[in-house]
Amino acid sequence: MTKNPNKTPGKTPSKTPSKTPSKTPSKTLQYYNETAQTFVQSTIDADLGKLHRRFLRLLPIQAHILDLGCGSGRDSKAFLDAGYQVTAIDGSVGCCRLAGDYIGQPVLCQTFAELDFDQAFDGVWACASLLHVPYDELTDIFRKVARALKPGGYLYASFKYGGFEGERNGRYFTDLDEERLAALLEPVAGLAGVETFVTGDVGGGRDGGEWLNVIGEK
Repeated sequence: MTKNPNKTPGKTPSKTPSKTPSKTPSKTLQYYNETAQTFVQSTIDADLGKLHRRFLRLLPIQAHILDLGCGSGRDSKAFLDAGYQVTAIDGSVGCCRLAGDYIGQPVLCQTFAELDFDQAFDGVWACASLLHVPYDELTDIFRKVARALKPGGYLYASFKYGGFEGERNGRYFTDLDEERLAALLEPVAGLAGVETFVTGDVGGGRDGGEWLNVIGEK
């Protein structure tokens, strides 16, 4: 899961309650820094095995995966244990420290807006992390992801399903449905949506509901 909120220029005006998007990332990061231990404990045992397999079958053996917003490090560890190379990133200093201890390697502490890789990864895994980016900034983040992928690489991302955008439980959320997602991806050159599918929550301390999953290909 994760939690790297970000500040990048956006394109589409968003219906944002009370706060400007520029204040959103710092508040969400503050939430995760203050609750890192509890958050990690509540999410680290969630079973995402089916989603892992659906993503990994698209990648070459020993592929290099960017875990974008790694949170507890749960998914990074699963990928490492399966023989893949992993670069893990998170915006929360607290989560970076705990995840690094868990996976046995350093976690880069940076926001999505600071992402600056060029054709470095066979896959980008962004499980419940980009959902903290304001809607009008997401297209630019998807562009950064596309640039980070090697040709033929794949992105997995997940969002809470719906049309809500704003603060919820102390953090900023952008929910997506298929139409809102398509509008975000349409301007991103070099990244095509392969499939979308809706799943239920797997637990791990979240508040239930449905999730929109997307797999994109460069």
